[in-house]
Amino acid sequence: MPDNVVSPASRLDLPAIQALAAPEMAAMDALIRRRLASDVVLINQVAEYIIGAGGKRLRPMLLLLTAGALGHRGPDAHQLAAVVEFIHTATLLHDDVVDESDLRRGRKTANAVWGNAASVLVGDFLYSRSFQLMVELDRLEVMRILADTTNTIAEGEVLQLLHVRNPDTDEAAYLRVIERKTAVLFAAATRLGALLAGADAATCDALHRYGMALGYAFQIADDVLDYASDAETLGKNLGDDLAEGKATLPLIHAMQHSDAATRAVLREAIEQGDTDALPQVLAAIHACGSLDYSRERALQYARDAEAALATLGDNAHAAALRGLAQYSVSRDH
Repeated sequence: MPDNVVSPASRLDLPAIQALAAPEMAAMDALIRRRLASDVVLINQVAEYIIGAGGKRLRPMLLLLTAGALGHRGPDAHQLAAVVEFIHTATLLHDDVVDESDLRRGRKTANAVWGNAASVLVGDFLYSRSFQLMVELDRLEVMRILADTTNTIAEGEVLQLLHVRNPDTDEAAYLRVIERKTAVLFAAATRLGALLAGADAATCDALHRYGMALGYAFQIADDVLDYASDAETLGKNLGDDLAEGKATLPLIHAMQHSDAATRAVLREAIEQGDTDALPQVLAAIHACGSLDYSRERALQYARDAEAALATLGDNAHAAALRGLAQYSVSRDH
């Protein structure tokens, strides 16, 4: 059996996934550095700061792994992976301004360093640069997918804003925000990887389902960590979601399963973004089993993601995609 072939049901762990993707990711990084360049110094500074912040680069990695699982590698994949990373980075810049965040991945956000105006405008630059890159590939279907995706992400950002400090946000509304803000870019990455590889419509649809389900699993697990981790591990302040008035799944579940007096405390905490109430909020979340409920919901989406890969072959890239489904719900940051 060749070195890159593993048993069909196997999964790679994150270090093995990163090692497998490393050559393609390095090629993408080199392209990113070249195409970030601007003769406006502040753009270079802010863009380099946010791109250089580290992170797992999960979304572009998904595109490269999907293409690889279907036998495709090359400059077009590197370029589209860079487009996905630029779009994601632009959303981070804008989100941190909207959320008034001052910490991401354990260091100051760009808006905390340069201010809101610079962050928003450099985010705009990254969006426009991503569209330049995709147009260069001259593939209408690629442009359609990415144009639809960026539009949906923008809708998701506005939808989330409508639910800020809204204690009546329910699970269905919460999932609609996740779909638009997170899952659609995962799904675009995996669909584009399949499209580049020349996969048939059924395979492209299956990889789209994988990306969507993975996005749900990843975001729900992320929201659990906001109440179950610590600032040093998490790379942001514990309780940030509460401070921003976001009712995520653990809090939504606790609201639905608490007595009237506790619900009143939770409602006020959401409406006021009151982190002083965090101990009471955590007590309610634990009393209602809300973290376990949320973890189980994330796990079901991870299972759905893995099930969508059933038609892929028995190669290392497919094992990496299965491993990412597992990783999405087992990580600590």
